[in-house]
Amino acid sequence: MESSGRPKRCWWFAVYLSLLLFYAAAAELRYSVPEEVREGTVVGNVAKDLGLDRSSLIDRRFRVVSGSKDAYFEVNPDNGALQVRRKIDREELCQGSGACLMELKLLVENPLEMHHIIIEITDVNDHSPSFSEKEQTFEIAEHSSPGTRFQLHAARDPDAGINSVRTYTLTTNDHFELDIRQRDEDKIPFLVLKKSLDREQNSEHSLVVTAVDGGKPHRSGTLNVSVIVLDINDNRPVFSQDTYQIEVQENLPVGTTVIRVNAVDPDEGANGEIEYSLSKTLARKVYDVFELDHLSGVIKLKGLLDFEETDIYKLDIQASDKGTPPLIGRCEIILKIKDVNDNPPEIEVTSLSNSVSEDSKPGTAVALISVSDKDSGGNGKIISHITNDVPFELKPSYKENIYSVVTKGLLDREQESNYEIIIKATDCGEPPLSAIKTLNIQVSDVNDNSPHFDKNPQHFYLVENNAAGASIFSVSATDKDLNENAAITYNIVRTGKENDATSFLNINPETGDISALKSFDFETLKTFQFQVVASDSGSPSLSSNVTVKVFILDQNDNAPVILYPVSSNGSAEGVEEIPRNVNAGHLVTKVRAYDADIGYNGWLLFSLQEVSEHSLFALDRYTGQIRTLRSFTETDEAEQKLIILVKDNGNVSLSATATVLLKVVEPKEAFAASDLQSSAKVEEDSHVTFYLMITLGSVSLLFLISMVVLIAMQCSKSTDYTSKYLQDANYDGTLCHSIQYRSGDKRYMLVGPRMSIGSTIVPGSHANTLVLPDRRRTSEEDANYDGTLCHSIQYRSGDKRYMLVGPRMSIGSTIVPGSHANTLVLPDRRRTSEEEESAPSAFSQSEEKSSSRQAGGSALLRSLFFRDLSPKES
Repeated sequence: MESSGRPKRCWWFAVYLSLLLFYAAAAELRYSVPEEVREGTVVGNVAKDLGLDRSSLIDRRFRVVSGSKDAYFEVNPDNGALQVRRKIDREELCQGSGACLMELKLLVENPLEMHHIIIEITDVNDHSPSFSEKEQTFEIAEHSSPGTRFQLHAARDPDAGINSVRTYTLTTNDHFELDIRQRDEDKIPFLVLKKSLDREQNSEHSLVVTAVDGGKPHRSGTLNVSVIVLDINDNRPVFSQDTYQIEVQENLPVGTTVIRVNAVDPDEGANGEIEYSLSKTLARKVYDVFELDHLSGVIKLKGLLDFEETDIYKLDIQASDKGTPPLIGRCEIILKIKDVNDNPPEIEVTSLSNSVSEDSKPGTAVALISVSDKDSGGNGKIISHITNDVPFELKPSYKENIYSVVTKGLLDREQESNYEIIIKATDCGEPPLSAIKTLNIQVSDVNDNSPHFDKNPQHFYLVENNAAGASIFSVSATDKDLNENAAITYNIVRTGKENDATSFLNINPETGDISALKSFDFETLKTFQFQVVASDSGSPSLSSNVTVKVFILDQNDNAPVILYPVSSNGSAEGVEEIPRNVNAGHLVTKVRAYDADIGYNGWLLFSLQEVSEHSLFALDRYTGQIRTLRSFTETDEAEQKLIILVKDNGNVSLSATATVLLKVVEPKEAFAASDLQSSAKVEEDSHVTFYLMITLGSVSLLFLISMVVLIAMQCSKSTDYTSKYLQDANYDGTLCHSIQYRSGDKRYMLVGPRMSIGSTIVPGSHANTLVLPDRRRTSEEDANYDGTLCHSIQYRSGDKRYMLVGPRMSIGSTIVPGSHANTLVLPDRRRTSEEEESAPSAFSQSEEKSSSRQAGGSALLRSLFFRDLSPKES
């Protein structure tokens, strides 16, 4: 009974021991080793930990049998220690911040045993945090409220755990602070506005963001942040979803649209126009796989997806409007990749010429491509072709799957300067897989187009008085070519002729701006034309010319000029004397003026600016004639003052004023004054401009006719009378030519028409000369005499004597015989008593003609000269 129970207990003990050894052999050992350790570093004694006999390790062929990835470790058969075979880089083996584990298989024979061990590669702080870009710029409106957040670029640190990025710091400033948010395993920094900005105080802020890891010693990286303060845009774009989740198969061809995101902005105009972009904080591989149309929001594949490499992508999409400053909305796309068994064809460009000359012949090779497929049989047979309509084709080579991209027609860069050649390679599998390759070929330019002017001839209108040296207008030509073939220079064709307008012009050879070296005057030059030649810089150079016609436009730059009245000192002042007995409508005088401008700039209007008595005179606004509105009364002032304003009709009106003093005199005094004024007008009219010559000629003609009539009347009178002083029997009765004062003899001489003024005068001679002793001045008075001529000669029929009225005596004043107030009174001894009776009537007829025509009155006095001759001359 006892002997039978012992074998049973031994069996159970053997089973228990076998199970214990089995679980011990099957249990996994776990070691850890830091990265970057030296070769030969011992990880642990595997043989000891597994309970293997050291002496039998060589015989039992104790070794590591894992794949190529496990070649980082080896077993020392002498002591059973697990050693590092070559340098380990944790960041190369494992991505992310999780535990980096490596599984090794150890094999021992005799008996055969398989042991599994796990080795954890621990991280060391051997990398510094780094930003994807060294600089980041924000444009922030000055009205942005405190608390506004702006996402900064996140720093990347390949290290894991505490050695990765731990925190961010910001340089000290008054307006911004940092806020760090945790997203999965990443820390995302945000720039937070803590104080309102004022662009007028500071338009730009420069900040430095520092990313610091948790290693010892700490490592860091910096990001320069520029904040530009702008003025203003509201309503940021908003996506239809904050997060998009989609699934796609890994065998989608390049160019496939993955998703289309859509954002709306309620603003209008540029503030509501949206542009899409990928966030700059994404991993670099994202930009290689996906492309985003910045206008439509369509995301396409520009690289191949591979489930074995990455099974999920997270894309941060930004939508920015075009306001100032731009506002940004964000969304996230989570893209999951479905695994399929695929191997699409691969297209490789072995040789590519980025440009081809536009004069290349058909058949010119621009690229060599090769296609391949990892599959075999029908799945590896590839068909390649160009998908879009371009003047290129694929020409197969002698070797399979190698093609040349050649031109199949003539090229013209001016019609198409860039070609996008899309090459598609498709295998024959089921379903067929394909690959697409895009080639961008630039068509290089040749000089086959001349410069072209839009208009020929070109007309320009230039206002006169332009600033000398300033640009007056510009010519411009275009050339369809590029670079130096389209670099245009301008020059003016100069004829070399005298007074050629081109001698006063200069052209900028680069811009075509034409400047005038002088100021043009419309009154001198109204139009001219010249030619400009535009030449390109190609070889050979091509050119074309254009005729430029310039029209000078008048400017109101000439003020009216008063022709009458004009005083002796040149001012526009005059004195007119008018008889008191004139009726309403009597022409007092006429203000004459002219303007050198034309059109409205030269159209003159006359108006009364100031008048002593409004009820007496009227002014014609177009002719300048001053007429009486009524007859004079005893209560009217004897002297009236009129100020006439003459202005043109330019946009900026220019004006001049003339002052007319009107003296109301008795009729006979007015007659004598009329004679004097007529003489002054004859002298003044000699300075009238050309366009008044016709009118003055008419007046002169009337004057000559009056003279002839007056002479005929004088000649018809009886000549039987004699004079004490004029004994010439042929004397015709006309007045003296001039009065001369002989200072040596101290006497006056009235020189008649039959005696030359330059002739020798014999005292006592009666050859039309009346000699009078000078009894009017003392020697002192002669020294103070100013030499002013007398005003007129008047015949006083009542007193039967002549009066020489001087400038210092008013014509209307009472003349006292013997007075020296610039008046010389001569007794009339030339007529008999019968002639005296007929003289008043003849004089009365002459006076009537004087009042009707100013020219007739001026015939009474041809000219009066007062000359002070020296004793030597006498």
